[in-house]
Amino acid sequence: MIDIANLRQHPEIYRKAASDKSKEVDFDLILKLDAEVSTKERAIQELRTTRNELAQLGKTDPDKARSEGKRIKDELKDLEDQLSVLRLQLDPLLLQIPNVPLPEVPVGHSEAENKVVKEWGTKPAFTFKPQTHWQIAEKLDLIDKERATKVAGSRFAYIKGDLVRLQFAIVQFVMQTLGDEAVLQKLIDAHGLKLSAKPFTPILPPAMIKTSAYQAMDRLEPREDRYRVGSDEDDLWLQGSAEHTLGSMYWNETLPESALPIRYIGYLTSFRREAGTYGKDTEGILRMHQFDKLEMETFSTPETGGDEHKFMIALQEYLMQRLEIPYRLIQKCTYDIGKPNASGWDTNAWMPGQDTYKETHTADYMTDFQARRLNTRVKRNEGGTDYVHTNDATAFALGRIMIAIIENYQQADGSITVPLALQQFCGMKSIGGK
Repeated sequence: MIDIANLRQHPEIYRKAASDKSKEVDFDLILKLDAEVSTKERAIQELRTTRNELAQLGKTDPDKARSEGKRIKDELKDLEDQLSVLRLQLDPLLLQIPNVPLPEVPVGHSEAENKVVKEWGTKPAFTFKPQTHWQIAEKLDLIDKERATKVAGSRFAYIKGDLVRLQFAIVQFVMQTLGDEAVLQKLIDAHGLKLSAKPFTPILPPAMIKTSAYQAMDRLEPREDRYRVGSDEDDLWLQGSAEHTLGSMYWNETLPESALPIRYIGYLTSFRREAGTYGKDTEGILRMHQFDKLEMETFSTPETGGDEHKFMIALQEYLMQRLEIPYRLIQKCTYDIGKPNASGWDTNAWMPGQDTYKETHTADYMTDFQARRLNTRVKRNEGGTDYVHTNDATAFALGRIMIAIIENYQQADGSITVPLALQQFCGMKSIGGK
């Protein structure tokens, strides 16, 4: 949610933000309704002040005081009813206004206008025609989609054997890395950031979320991509990514400044309908209804929120470089960053079996947009409160990074070499082969 006072003073900023994000917002109606709300609120406050002054009048002229009291009561009731109607019109419109992109975010009106900022790594050179991850995994009996489809429908899979061991090796690798203050400090120094090296706390968040919390996170829409569970009385959804229940964790709370930054690394199975992707990425396990993910979430002061964003992108790069997976770092344009985002970056891994780059990571900076909707504040050491700033970023989407490993580390004999950084966590140097 945006700052309504700032909207009144600088409506052109929000008009441009909506235009740059290709969002239709009726600002003329919003400003008209807001002016009417302000007028009603002032009138209500004046009547309440007058009502309080009647106590003195009651001592000298009780009949007049009673008459005036009844008139004020009736007027207040009428004004409060009018205000309620205006609020019912205004509040949903305010929630349609997107977050303002940071100045450095490129303006664009399609994904094609995203900017490739960096390419890292050397693409593997094969002496054979590289295969796709699903071709390799089928031969090694690591993925079974056919039986999963029989049991649960399309876009589900059984993950088996050494691929499961690899997944949990990745989890341990990430937990160790994000808990190592020396590694974090090295990255902070290397990128010139003014941050604490406070480690990330591992967390297993809820897999379900209430409608009100989902809406406060501004992540419920598009609703057709979400799974509603239980009855209306249950009022629950399966979350689509761990940050949905991590970011809402301090809903209606005020945190002491000394507690910030709060950094979590969450591990969770997530669910998406993948609405609108019919016929896209149907082979393999790239785009599934159910997937496991390691997600970073941070709560920080307004002063450090931008550096936290850069820090999380640096961490994503570091993790990819440790696995020696070639990638592209992409700065997303205004169209693609999303309604609540002030900035968004993607990391796309090289997939040699498919001869293309595919998205494996995203990093989202919300400034105080989510915190205003969630009423999550920080009590400042010098007094007063501010809204916290929130960031979320993928550490690894497990299925997608295993695709990248399978395709980049495939061998001529059909085996998969395990990246050196993961071998200590799974006790394997390779999967399959003769």
